[in-house]
Amino acid sequence: MPHGTHKRVVTLAPLPPEKCAYALARYSRSPDSIHESLEWVRAHDSRKFLEHFYFQYGHSSIADLGHVVMCFEGISELAATEIEDEPLWDGQAKSSRYQDFSRSGFLSPEEFQPHHTALYRAAGERLLDAYKEVHTRMTEFLTERLPRPEDLKPEAYQRNINARAFDVARYLLFFGVPTNVGQLTSIRTLEKQIRRLKVSEYAELRGLAEEMAAACAAEPDCLWDNLQGEAVAPTLSQFADAHYHLAQAREDLAQWAQQNLPPAAGLEADRVDLIRPEDAASDIVATLLYSVTDRPYRELYELARGWSAALRAEVLELVLRSRTERDELLRPFRGGPYVFDLIMDVGAYRDLHRHRRCQQFRQAYCARLGFDTPKALVQAGLAERYERLMRETLAIQAELPEPGAHYLIPFGVRSRFLFKMDFAELDYICRVRTTVKGHFSYRDVVWRMKTRMEQLEPELSRLIQATPPWVEDPLRR
Repeated sequence: MPHGTHKRVVTLAPLPPEKCAYALARYSRSPDSIHESLEWVRAHDSRKFLEHFYFQYGHSSIADLGHVVMCFEGISELAATEIEDEPLWDGQAKSSRYQDFSRSGFLSPEEFQPHHTALYRAAGERLLDAYKEVHTRMTEFLTERLPRPEDLKPEAYQRNINARAFDVARYLLFFGVPTNVGQLTSIRTLEKQIRRLKVSEYAELRGLAEEMAAACAAEPDCLWDNLQGEAVAPTLSQFADAHYHLAQAREDLAQWAQQNLPPAAGLEADRVDLIRPEDAASDIVATLLYSVTDRPYRELYELARGWSAALRAEVLELVLRSRTERDELLRPFRGGPYVFDLIMDVGAYRDLHRHRRCQQFRQAYCARLGFDTPKALVQAGLAERYERLMRETLAIQAELPEPGAHYLIPFGVRSRFLFKMDFAELDYICRVRTTVKGHFSYRDVVWRMKTRMEQLEPELSRLIQATPPWVEDPLRR
């Protein structure tokens, strides 16, 4: 660089999250260089700055400038799903395709009494025994059916066979199985996450939320080389209170729906339904009611459209009644032009749940919609035993009290989920989730989404690139 030339790109070594947020926020509010701003931060208290400007004055964007890496070890698959349920979330969970869960054991819900735990554990052990057996049998079946090509190395061939066998065996995994999750989030997203989890219906999640807040007030557990540790995000730990507005709105909506909705229409719903809502208020009302009922979105939307404006306003005002100045509008107020109502197995949801450029909602987990049987199980002659075990498991699950009963729901069980998105997100999902290396369950779901879009938007749909689910190459990764 020529002498006297000002350096236009300056990099910073990793900083404690709140120090980073303070430095960059001050950098935007003063004429100083970043070097001068960092020196200022070293001499001043970032906690006071964040307390005043972020938590008291509501300058929320400041908290997007500091990021926290946090890992969760030995939590349930159910807890992992809830932790990941943030639109602005980046992370990875332990893969059911490349990891063997047969020796992992499983967690027992804190909500259970001893006799419930005994029933649950006996059912869980049977599922894991069957999971191990199915993986072994499917490995043998696939090895016989798919001989190794000469251009594929034996190690790669065995990895691919194992992965495909796990794709089938995972239908027998259940929400109580432990997993690990690593995430990188801004301080703002972390605060929202902690507040949301503090009002979870699951005791495990409420306990994790308290541990997350405590971890923010402490030094990091893992340090890189000889870096000195500071508290991760001490100011956040003081202000991440329970999200009472979310909890109260959910309770109020459930009560209103029980008292005011007419009997369910009992319509036969498609596994994949697509609507382009024309009325915004009706769309929001339907989405609000979707998560507290077991009804299809289409039915709720048509109901809301048929109501008077005053009745729709009653629902909206009910939800806003508990909102404080600190609370944003709840997620159902966000959306996209296309609404997909999806009935799919929980395993497929765990994969599609990773797509963050859409708004996602779910109904309460239950066994009412049945379960899926992978075609490969039928081909291998294992379907009868699998289906018998699934029916037995769901019969026991029905005897257990909720919400702890949800921990016994296998990944093969169907549930209902709502995804709102724009066309660009559908195009992206279709491109990455229909390839031959993908899991057959979500490939089928996404292909149906594409088909529905072709019916609704034939001109746009010609732009989508997708691979039909009948095009297969099981040995490709």
